[in-house]
Amino acid sequence: MLRVAVVGGSVGGLTTALLLRDLGHDVDVFERATGELTGFGAGIVAHEASLRYFVERATTRLDRMTVPVGTYRLLDGSGSVLFEEPVAYRFISWGRLYQALLGEYGRERYHQGAALAGFSQDGSGVDLRFASGKEDRYDLLVLADGILSTGRRRLFPGAEPVYAGYVAWRGTVAERDIPASVLERIDGTLTYALIPHSHILVYPIPGADGRIDRGHRLWNFVWYRNVEKGAALDELMTDRDGYPHAFWRLPGRVVERFVLELKALEAASLPVESAAVVAATGHPFIQAVMDVESPRMAVGRVCILGDAAFAARPHAAAGTAKAAENAWALADTIAAFQGDLAGALDAWSAHQTALGASLVVRARDIGESSQFRCDWRPGDPRLRFGLYEPGDSSIWTRVPRASRLSVSPHT
Repeated sequence: MLRVAVVGGSVGGLTTALLLRDLGHDVDVFERATGELTGFGAGIVAHEASLRYFVERATTRLDRMTVPVGTYRLLDGSGSVLFEEPVAYRFISWGRLYQALLGEYGRERYHQGAALAGFSQDGSGVDLRFASGKEDRYDLLVLADGILSTGRRRLFPGAEPVYAGYVAWRGTVAERDIPASVLERIDGTLTYALIPHSHILVYPIPGADGRIDRGHRLWNFVWYRNVEKGAALDELMTDRDGYPHAFWRLPGRVVERFVLELKALEAASLPVESAAVVAATGHPFIQAVMDVESPRMAVGRVCILGDAAFAARPHAAAGTAKAAENAWALADTIAAFQGDLAGALDAWSAHQTALGASLVVRARDIGESSQFRCDWRPGDPRLRFGLYEPGDSSIWTRVPRASRLSVSPHT
């Protein structure tokens, strides 16, 4: 049995903790935030890797957690249809997924307000030091502490987030607040609008209370806007109290004049299907789009996963799926290597590093295509959502495919 510390209590960290605990290991989760993490995201694609735990090991019904859509539609700025095709996507709110995973794991070994300050390792274990002054020793350290990872800065000092040149404005609005004429046109769809040097997508997610029936859902939008690095970005990412932020501006914290500018832009440049959702959103928020690439995902008895290791731009809609896949592959490999932790981590790192690197490259190309090159081709299959390949998010099965990492000590 391994004594495992998971640093980061978000989706990737919780999935890892659940799977390693299920293998019989002794697992603690350390989360630096002191409150619930539900404010750190809105809607996400419910890739089968993200929800695999609930399919295989929990009693939660997926049709009560996710909202299906059957049509992908691409519009231009005037609202004309450029392309349309059937899809089989499901969407969930990030907060709903986090709450469900935390409910499965429980709070007894979920330590909040525990900020990692540093660590050191030798051949038999890892010594952790926390900002509170607490110290402890574990057999394995899993870093799942997100795009601004403290652990990554210590493992790979040069692997810093690189700003992509644009931000994602995000927000959600209650379905009842969308005009009926607009809702009729977007119901059951994932609707994109493509305009010069920008694009926006809107889709339904469960309501704040988890309900997925019509009239009680939320609609999520993501609008990508180019912002030059420097003074313009710094000002946009400074909150109402004058504090600068590197990555997120949370709902209610964006300076009001930028919200008003966004509302003016939607009226002037977006088709009504997108504009109405933005207009009805009370508190939009901002994510600075970044690339993060780590050279590998394991060093000795320390491994790193999710956005801490590789943060891909959101266009492939696979960031959460990647974190979950990292976790499943890690658990599967540790089990397969039967006590050979070093061999397991080496094999896992090689495979999952390649996955993270390929996803970053693919998502970067999609973003550059829409925001700068302006060469999106309607119907291009490379634009479909997916983790390992474009389109694999649209293949929904009751029994998810197994992890694509298949290794053993003899391979």
